[in-house]
Amino acid sequence: MAIGFHASHEQVHPTALLEAVQRAEQAGFAAAMCSDHLAPWSERQGESAFAWSWLGAALQSTSLRFGIVTAPGQRYHPAITAQAIGTLAAMYPDRFWAALGSGEAANEHVTGGGWPRKELRNRRLLECATVIRALLNGEEVSHDGLVTVDRARVWTLPEHPPALLAAAVSPETAGWAAGWADGLITVNQRPDALREVIAAYRGSGGTGRVALQLHVSYAASDEEALDIAFDQWRSNVFPPPLCWDIDSVEGFDAASETVTPERVRESVLVSADLEVHARAIRDALDLGFDDVYVHHVGQQQREFIEAYGREVLS
Repeated sequence: MAIGFHASHEQVHPTALLEAVQRAEQAGFAAAMCSDHLAPWSERQGESAFAWSWLGAALQSTSLRFGIVTAPGQRYHPAITAQAIGTLAAMYPDRFWAALGSGEAANEHVTGGGWPRKELRNRRLLECATVIRALLNGEEVSHDGLVTVDRARVWTLPEHPPALLAAAVSPETAGWAAGWADGLITVNQRPDALREVIAAYRGSGGTGRVALQLHVSYAASDEEALDIAFDQWRSNVFPPPLCWDIDSVEGFDAASETVTPERVRESVLVSADLEVHARAIRDALDLGFDDVYVHHVGQQQREFIEAYGREVLS
């Protein structure tokens, strides 16, 4: 079991985020992860650095295990994704994993190729996962389908291929992913919904580690914590397919104009009481998660990291 730190590129400048992840290791976080975005979810968040560049610096300057959630197939050709994964895993053995997802229009529309239907995105994801896995096993790959690959080979490879997880929100996707993924990562939902996601993955034969990204907001008072969550995360409360299909920052901000602070509470654990935070992590582990990656949704990370180090991780 690992309690990890989620590094939010959409909210924090990469220099400050590197300092935060170094501080997170010192505080006692055992691992870290990030998502690979081209755009933030809101103008208020205001950042979105290139995660792959940052990961090299983060792996070099800490001893943490790291993961990334990325979407091959549109913004990235799967051979490029495989090369990026292979290089980091070769440089930092047994410290890197990648979770593959079908993506969001906000990041992928920039290629100008249109936004495929969900069933096509899943088919494309499976093709990409198969190509990436073969390339990381040292094979030369040609493929014709929703993605095209012509005689690709990744020359710099790790001794052991890293785990390729699936990113899934629904039980349907989790069950489908059990057929090809080495593990699963999902985001915070109601306990019954999370239980269904895990059951679908395990019930379909999935045997890998299951991880949760837990959104929290911590501050000196509940009111301040709620203000932070409302400011930074009210554009992130929309369930699929809306969160997949809105294709711009402006669209997310417009959609969130009627979101209330109480609705934000449904997606973010908001509390100044660190025992509440610790209990939420314990509850996630009791549900069957192997790893929990905690994401403080505020842009200032230091107070959260130091408080967790004193009272949650110790």
